[in-house]
Amino acid sequence: MKTAIVGASGAVGQEFLRVLEQRNFPTGELLLFGSPRSAGTTCRFRGEDIPIRLLQHNDDFRGVDIAFVSAGASTSREFADTITRHGAVMIDNSSAFRMDPDVPLVVPECNAEDALAAPRGIIANPNCTTIMMVVVLKPIERLSHITRIHVASYQSASGAGAQAMQELQQQYRELVEGKPVTISKFPYQLAYNVIPQIDVFTDNGYTKEEMKMFAETRKILHSDVRCSAMCVRISSLRSHSEAVWIETEKPLSVGEVQAALAAAPGVTLQDDPATKTYPMPLFTGGKDDIYVGRVRKDLANENGITLWLSGDQIRKGAALNAVQIAEYLLAHRG
Repeated sequence: MKTAIVGASGAVGQEFLRVLEQRNFPTGELLLFGSPRSAGTTCRFRGEDIPIRLLQHNDDFRGVDIAFVSAGASTSREFADTITRHGAVMIDNSSAFRMDPDVPLVVPECNAEDALAAPRGIIANPNCTTIMMVVVLKPIERLSHITRIHVASYQSASGAGAQAMQELQQQYRELVEGKPVTISKFPYQLAYNVIPQIDVFTDNGYTKEEMKMFAETRKILHSDVRCSAMCVRISSLRSHSEAVWIETEKPLSVGEVQAALAAAPGVTLQDDPATKTYPMPLFTGGKDDIYVGRVRKDLANENGITLWLSGDQIRKGAALNAVQIAEYLLAHRG
């Protein structure tokens, strides 16, 4: 396999390198691409220092089988034809193509087979909060059709990239040292704060991040479900969490839901209130699964279940999901 990573120096690009190595992905040759700022530097992979090339409109992707792309929507749109021209499958981590009807939007635990129909050679990786939620929704959907979702997300600094994580750490240092707080990647100081805005606002008062959860969930699950989201940035460094209220067509018991989640791929049930056992970002960072706890009946809806989940946004919310898509393609397309 000849593999490429576009955006290799970013937080997700670095996670791609770790995931590919940890999962022993069959990479015979690895090409790394980046911006003028990172071109010429190197990244370590399987004991070798691999140079980062400048991403350009040329034939560098000739012979590439899989290209993992995480360099932002504008870069994905500009370079999609260059990347796929010679037959490479582009697995794109940006929002550029997610809702295009001829681009599959894939979470392998939910709709892996959609990846086999990619006429443009592009497969989209969903938004991180959507990925984490639908991995948990799918086993519940098998019990009874989900008609409504209300979700509040608690999203760490990692969702805004490596520089945002560094800024949060810098803010805490500055506050301790009594210095003015640096604010660049977020609209306000994030340290000791929560910010009820992720991405820009749309005309209906929801942010783009919140509308992604509405539209992407429907596409991935092939469902008419309606999802109302409130996405909030919190001052944890890595791993996102979500409080989710789910309404199903028929009432489900807590035991039924817990059993389904415990048996589901990509999910770890961590739910024992008696011992204060529940998922937290403190423990889910660096883990592959989405962790679920606090499963209980919704007191405001007889057909409702509510739960809490937490997972690593950079890993399953981005790099791992994309690599799992590639693994599925290899297993089913030869």
